Amino acid sequence: MVTELVQQTVEREVVDLSGIERRRFTISEYELLIKIGLLAEDERVELIEGELVEMSPINLSHVLVVNRLTYLLTQRLAQRAILSVQNPVRLGQRSMPQPDVALWRLRQDEYRSGLPGPEDILLIIEVADSSVEYDQGGKSLLYARAGIQEYWIVNLPAQIVEVHRQPRDGSYRSLLRLTVGDTACWPSPTSPYPSPPSWARSRGPVKQPQRKRNDPQIGQIGQI
Repeated sequence: MVTELVQQTVEREVVDLSGIERRRFTISEYELLIKIGLLAEDERVELIEGELVEMSPINLSHVLVVNRLTYLLTQRLAQRAILSVQNPVRLGQRSMPQPDVALWRLRQDEYRSGLPGPEDILLIIEVADSSVEYDQGGKSLLYARAGIQEYWIVNLPAQIVEVHRQPRDGSYRSLLRLTVGDTACWPSPTSPYPSPPSWARSRGPVKQPQRKRNDPQIGQIGQI
């Protein structure tokens, strides 16, 4: 009886909002909501196409994979990019997602002037568990439209890494699925390594690494 009453109440509260214009926020307005305390700074929401989207909860598997990626990227890409973990990036005027892992282009001002935009982002990685469909759909379209050159999804349920490349006309034209034992490379084998600017070289020039067939730039895919 109680279950039926609850179900009836839920059904009555469902409102069809199709056809109703929504008020979308700009990044400036979103930041103002945080500044005046309507949103907590650590609240798990992100601004996507002007809407506040609640982020998926972080479970242990998610934490361990993000930590592993952080360790591998730190070891292999020193002086070639800034590694950013679960920090926001600016995509246009109405989107400020917080990818699990991102590589930012080195800049002399160290981003004191503001968060990176699409032209500063070399790679975005999302670790997906319950959010797989969203990361493959909405997030993929968002990053492709913004011109993010490379987007990876660590698909935990399927135990694969999906590598999206070649953004064009609002979607990615290349999709590579890597499974256990495959090699994950960044940049793509046809792209050169980003060379660090002279001011970032602490111990003289850094040689361009020579690519070898079995010499992974990030590592081999292990059990996720």
